[in-house]
Amino acid sequence: MKTKFTLLAILFLGLGFGFAQNEEAMTKLSIFHEYVKAKNYDAAYEPWMEVRTKWPKFNNAIPVDGEKILKHKIKNATGAEKVAFIKDLLKLWDEKLENFPSKTKIGDLLSDKAQLMYDYKTELGLTDEDVYNAFDKAYTTDLKTFKNAKSLYTYFSLMVDLYDAGKKTDQELFDKYDDVVDKIETEVKSSSEGLNKLIAKEDAGTALTKKEGQYKRYYESSLKAFDQISGSVDSKLGDRANCDNLIPLYQKDYEENKNDGVWLQRAMNKLYEKGCKEDPMFVKVVKQKNSIEPNAKTSYYLYLITGEQQYFDQTLQLETDPFRKAKLYNTIGRDFKQKGSYGKAREYFMKALAQNPSDKKPYEQIARMYAASANSCGDTNFNKRAVFWLAAAEARKAGSSSLAANYEAKAPSKSEIFSAGKAGQTISIGCWIGRSVTVPNL
Repeated sequence: MKTKFTLLAILFLGLGFGFAQNEEAMTKLSIFHEYVKAKNYDAAYEPWMEVRTKWPKFNNAIPVDGEKILKHKIKNATGAEKVAFIKDLLKLWDEKLENFPSKTKIGDLLSDKAQLMYDYKTELGLTDEDVYNAFDKAYTTDLKTFKNAKSLYTYFSLMVDLYDAGKKTDQELFDKYDDVVDKIETEVKSSSEGLNKLIAKEDAGTALTKKEGQYKRYYESSLKAFDQISGSVDSKLGDRANCDNLIPLYQKDYEENKNDGVWLQRAMNKLYEKGCKEDPMFVKVVKQKNSIEPNAKTSYYLYLITGEQQYFDQTLQLETDPFRKAKLYNTIGRDFKQKGSYGKAREYFMKALAQNPSDKKPYEQIARMYAASANSCGDTNFNKRAVFWLAAAEARKAGSSSLAANYEAKAPSKSEIFSAGKAGQTISIGCWIGRSVTVPNL
């Protein structure tokens, strides 16, 4: 028995589990943990419940494995039994916070609780307000570890639903939108910076370690998740934040907030994003923000308002953070694209890529500009359609296989390549594109 006990101690120390003198507890814990590893959750339930009940503070494996066990039970139960397991999982998370506070990320745990409450809102008899308040507790208690993209979207979605039900004001809705957008940007910035370091290492010809490879996959997964919810958050907000709603709100609150840099920043950003930059209120907010707290954004907005080159130059000088500079270059690129200045737009999209290589969206913008110019940048019908190969190549860099396939379908077919006798030839594309493309070999 002594040998068995020693082996168990080594096993759980190796797994990062604590060691205790209670051999019975260790033995029971070993039993349920082995069942969990084998995904035999039903067999794990009884010994796990025994350890949880008798020795609740014994080991962090109790809540870690218990979460997997109860999620299995919830998935496979119905009726009152299902509800009982849902409530028990909520209770387990409370026990984890009480018994293992040093091993618990509070924002992460509370957002998991809120998400479970949302997923089973009907079964638990909860209102939207109940669930929103649970998410809000996670957000306000420990924002740093509230990192789940799905939960962040659910949190905002509930705010919109409560607004539509007349239970939240315009200001509360727009403030929460800004809060969520700021949180998304924080997480994207953090993952982008981590991923960019690994990309630079690979570009330098150094292979990533196994741990670095895991981090790379994590950063890529995080960026994908937050990119997806970023669009969903904007879609959920919809036209609730339009010029007709925003301008009277900001006019009403301006005097009270005119010396609040955060309020002014958010107001001018929202007015710009929603296409209200021609309104005098936008000009008023920008000038006030510039007078008390100038930054790259205020300089750029002043450039849009006045057209004066000094503000454009100042914009590029003031922004030094690579992530924010990339965002600024993307904004400038989109503005040039909207004006039809595709050459200048590409220049700034490429600058954005240089500052933040992990963000591939500028490639899609370039692809769309190439596709839009196909008819005007080629001298023959074949060469005009050859532009779509360039567009497809940029779309692939952006990771958009569907867009790339769409452009490939618009390029010359194999039979057209054969008829033209151009297989393998290099075609120079004129006008602003100024690139060449190689015709595929047959």
